[in-house]
Amino acid sequence: MSLQNAIGHNGNGNGHNGNGAGPNGAVPGMNSTGVVIAHSTTPLPAGVHLPLYMDNHATTPLDPRVLDAMMPYFTGKFGNAASRNHQFGWEAEKAVEIAREQIAKLIGATAKEIIFTSGATESNNLALKGIAEMYRERGNHIITQVTEHKAVLDTCKKLEKQGYRVTYLPVLADGLIDLDDLRRAIVTEGPEKTILVSIMFANNEIGVVQPIREIGKICHEKGVLFHTDAVQAVGKIPVNVLADNIDVLSISAHKIYGPKGVGALYVRRRNPRVQITEQINGGGHERGMRSGTLNVPGIVGLGAACEICRNEMEAEAVRERELRDHLRNRLEAALDYVQVNGNMEHHLPGNLNMSFVYVEGESLLMGINDIAVSSGSACTSATLEPSYVLKALGLGDEIAHSSIRFGLGRFNTRAEVDYVADKVIDVVRKLRELSPLYEMVQEGIDLTKIEWAAH
Repeated sequence: MSLQNAIGHNGNGNGHNGNGAGPNGAVPGMNSTGVVIAHSTTPLPAGVHLPLYMDNHATTPLDPRVLDAMMPYFTGKFGNAASRNHQFGWEAEKAVEIAREQIAKLIGATAKEIIFTSGATESNNLALKGIAEMYRERGNHIITQVTEHKAVLDTCKKLEKQGYRVTYLPVLADGLIDLDDLRRAIVTEGPEKTILVSIMFANNEIGVVQPIREIGKICHEKGVLFHTDAVQAVGKIPVNVLADNIDVLSISAHKIYGPKGVGALYVRRRNPRVQITEQINGGGHERGMRSGTLNVPGIVGLGAACEICRNEMEAEAVRERELRDHLRNRLEAALDYVQVNGNMEHHLPGNLNMSFVYVEGESLLMGINDIAVSSGSACTSATLEPSYVLKALGLGDEIAHSSIRFGLGRFNTRAEVDYVADKVIDVVRKLRELSPLYEMVQEGIDLTKIEWAAH
């Protein structure tokens, strides 16, 4: 669950002088979005502004360079890319094709293999449903894993109701799948032949990067198509659809400092040529795979975001990894009973998912409510449920609930990381002072041997 309250240290919403508007039109005591900000009783470190955003796996801020590329297509260049009879349409079509090329270059594809969608959820739906429908006569078996994003898991549930059989591979304690499990799950003959494997490139909660190249190789050896939800990987780590043996790949703009509401689907054109049945009818746009008027400003933004990533990804990954490791080292040095979740060798550079044992995650979030992060809980009902991803790693409910996902990104600084570390350390210590369980553990009591009285 993502939480961003912006109440600061002194607990009220007063600005410096309590009245009047600031130079950006915001009232003192508010940021420019109107969120109430309480000013700290102690000066903030240089370069730190509240609320502080460290939830870049949920979404990313729009890079100003991306906005600059988009702006002309909101105003003077407003044409429909499907209008082939005049300059307005030609300009829009040219912009779309440039963006297609920019995206293709980032992932080692060709421009004709890029299909535009409204985002990764639609891309995943189009990939899974479109392939399942197109190849129904070949077989009805699909393989995925238990830690996929809901956009894949819920689509698979839908396909199960339509008569397809879906295998959900477990993951090991570090979040990686067992390649032997995959090999055993693939069916190569009969009516239940496997037609598709869908394994995400990198996990949105724990940042674990799957062995995609090996997975794709196994699929191709067995004659099975391979789709990957690469939303968290593209633009963050190297992705090459040919070298990685990927047939279909989902992309989202807003995870790489582009606009919301636009994404893409890579569909391989040769060796093998992948065919997909369109799921939205009405005009045959995008080579008959996805009808609908193209979101030209959004597509331009996605293209610009991809070009920036292609040029800056390597240096950015080094910087984010250094910030992440600095945050981890500070937390581990100051606090006991903390653990990192997920394989850290095969990992996204900006992701850190940590459990703070003997601390309730939601209490921790409320204590650091001027920092935007995500907890190990999901608001799936009236009660807080532990993250299904963390549960799949074998974590108990209490440890899963005590987990925080830090998502570092392009615009985070070392000063911000130090502020977050200081705040988390302080709040965890205060919460543990109130925890009888932590006190018992400190006294050497084995909690597993205590017989708790039922109420």
